[in-house]
Amino acid sequence: MLPGRLAAAVAEELGHAVGGARRLGGGDINEAWALELEDGSRAFLKTRPDAPGGEYAGEAAGLAWLAEPGALPVARVLGVRDQRAPRFLALEWIEEGRLDPAGQEALGRGLAALHAAGAPAFGGDAPLRLGPLTLPNEPLADWASFYARRRLEPLLRGAVDRGALPAGVARAVERVCGRLPELAGPPEPPARIHGDLWSGNVLAGADGRPWLIDPAAYGGHREMDLAMLALFASPSPRTLAAYAEVAPPAPGHEDRVALWQLFPLLVHAVLFGGVYGASAERIAVRYAG
Repeated sequence: MLPGRLAAAVAEELGHAVGGARRLGGGDINEAWALELEDGSRAFLKTRPDAPGGEYAGEAAGLAWLAEPGALPVARVLGVRDQRAPRFLALEWIEEGRLDPAGQEALGRGLAALHAAGAPAFGGDAPLRLGPLTLPNEPLADWASFYARRRLEPLLRGAVDRGALPAGVARAVERVCGRLPELAGPPEPPARIHGDLWSGNVLAGADGRPWLIDPAAYGGHREMDLAMLALFASPSPRTLAAYAEVAPPAPGHEDRVALWQLFPLLVHAVLFGGVYGASAERIAVRYAG
């Protein structure tokens, strides 16, 4: 059962008592719960004892920002308690299924429309939170500078401090940062991106439609989302074809996929160590020149 203090806080925030709760597996950072509320509705709850203030409010704001264009279904926020413990984020319950062919195509078209909704700049109004990590997010004028100074360089320092990357690999990443103006491809305007769009953050509804969950949203390069989709699994060819019909990728995008994957691999190296540092090393050496 849900701990009593947490159940009371959820009831206060949502306006309905918790009638039942079931712990869910799969989360690497947060605890996840399926809730049955006394009004007969259901909810998904994420929480953890050491969550800092601002994390769940930031995620709620990111969900709202992604939902704003109406391009793709986005999990609706039912309540967020962020300024005092126990902290949590409560979302509408989405009954899971599998993406059918129409859903795979809808993901591609919807993602293209989401990116086209744009962002004011490369970056955002608040620091980017990825679990216990906080990264600078102050806007910069061009994507190459932003990717180097707001993504790779801060993560590089954290990875070296934790011993996740040897000094030689760190130097290779530094060389990649120096080469980004020539590696980043043709200039593009800031896109409205999910920011952590690996396959696990695309939830298939029971009706076969795609839903976006767990964002780390900011103004970025649209190829970041596409690269994330390909990091731990292969996206459906239907998804990629539907995306390309609406918004053809820029020339040379295939050669940049691993470059954009360097960021999430460094995140994983800092958080989890293991094989992620070796994967980041292979990519850094490839692009270091």
